[in-house]
Amino acid sequence: MASPYPPPSFSEALSKVPAVTLGFWIIKIFATTLGETAGDAVTMTWLGETTPHPVFPNHWGYVIATVAFAAVLVGLIMAQIKASRFHPMLYWATIIASTTAGTALADFSTRFLGEGTVASYLLGTVILLACVLGSLAVWRKVLGTVSVGSVHEPKAELFYWVTITFSQTLGTALGDWLADTDVGGTPLGFVNAAVVFAAGLAVVALLYYRTKVSRTGLFWAAFILTRPLGAAVGDFLDKPIAKGGLAISRPLASIVLLILIAAGMLVFPQRSAKAGAGH
Repeated sequence: MASPYPPPSFSEALSKVPAVTLGFWIIKIFATTLGETAGDAVTMTWLGETTPHPVFPNHWGYVIATVAFAAVLVGLIMAQIKASRFHPMLYWATIIASTTAGTALADFSTRFLGEGTVASYLLGTVILLACVLGSLAVWRKVLGTVSVGSVHEPKAELFYWVTITFSQTLGTALGDWLADTDVGGTPLGFVNAAVVFAAGLAVVALLYYRTKVSRTGLFWAAFILTRPLGAAVGDFLDKPIAKGGLAISRPLASIVLLILIAAGMLVFPQRSAKAGAGH
């Protein structure tokens, strides 16, 4: 069966991450939303908080889920690093694994820090933001660039996936913190939080098209913002109506999002970024 993806040029074959296009961002948002619903399906519906008689009480469900998701993520990252070229399905599977593991880890961390209170979400957000910025700083110091176009050798790939995993975990804590933050005595809510993050992405897009601000910096700003956007949308889909959600089945929402990701990969051509491109 012929591949639905156009063959890459020689220079493009050197990079093992996708070109940054509108299709990339659409699939990325679907993937981050899936990470939220799938993570919650395992940690809350099957192992934890919303299970009538949980097998693993006292948040141990989060620990077990985090370890399981992390094991899958490590395996996929190793496969990604060993691959000789860009493989769309492998790349997006790794993204989904990172955002699902990030959801479980962030939820466990915020509950460990303060039983899921607004203060614990804020503290978790600050710690994880420091991890993201620290990872980018070390990456830049060691390799001289944090451009995705440089992701074509093992050391750069390792930095790339560590940074992404931190950013995915940050997004869950940040999305939950903003959604639960009181505005005039009332929590902002999932929909309003999603609007705030979508507006942030619009500002980044405006800066990209109207200014000469670093494209690499704008890429990472947008990459980080898509995660809390996905977290807010995912929570809106699967949280109880009493908490401002639609109470859609988490497994069902996850399956629908997985189908949308697969459709997006077919509709939007998946090509590797040019080596050295300054995204």
